[in-house]
Amino acid sequence: MIRILLAEDMHMIRGALVALLGLEPDLSVVAEIADGRAILPAAIELRPDVAVIDINLPGANGLDAASLLHEMVPTCRAIVLTALDQPGTVRRAIDAHVWGFLPKIAPPTELAAAIRLVAPGQRVIDSRIPPGAWEAEERPAGRRGGGSPLTPRESDVLQMAAEGMNATEIAGAMHLSTGTVRNYLTATVTKLNARNRVDAVRIARARAWIS
Repeated sequence: MIRILLAEDMHMIRGALVALLGLEPDLSVVAEIADGRAILPAAIELRPDVAVIDINLPGANGLDAASLLHEMVPTCRAIVLTALDQPGTVRRAIDAHVWGFLPKIAPPTELAAAIRLVAPGQRVIDSRIPPGAWEAEERPAGRRGGGSPLTPRESDVLQMAAEGMNATEIAGAMHLSTGTVRNYLTATVTKLNARNRVDAVRIARARAWIS
């Protein structure tokens, strides 16, 4: 039996999830939490296997609570539910050692399946999360130079931009949408604290993160 802590401040949603998860023969909700500050004390007392946490909770942010769980109750693996799907939010979830990241539009059957995967230690990547947003938590420091904050996919996109390709050309070469490529390029500018795309290329080349 997989023991679950469910943290959701909206009573109707929380009640519906408890009822639906209760129909699963191998799942048991052992704690219902409405305030982020109550997550850690409940987890310490009840030792659930999985914590399903809304990212926006009163009292304490869901990601902050997940990070504390990793530190204080490492046997409890967190799944974060959110209405957001921006790459930056996913990266924060990785930094908080979250094991699963699901949008709230996911059906309850997907949540139950995610719980079953996360409990034994498998990370769950929802298909609706933008490509490349969820990279391995402990990835190599950079293919061309050490210490790069860029993911491998971001490095590839920036390399192609450095070679003079526009977003549409990069999208065609990498079999991505133009919007996804633009998101990658925006992410590289942000991560490198650059003024613009050209400045990001300059910074990455100077540090041997791209050629």
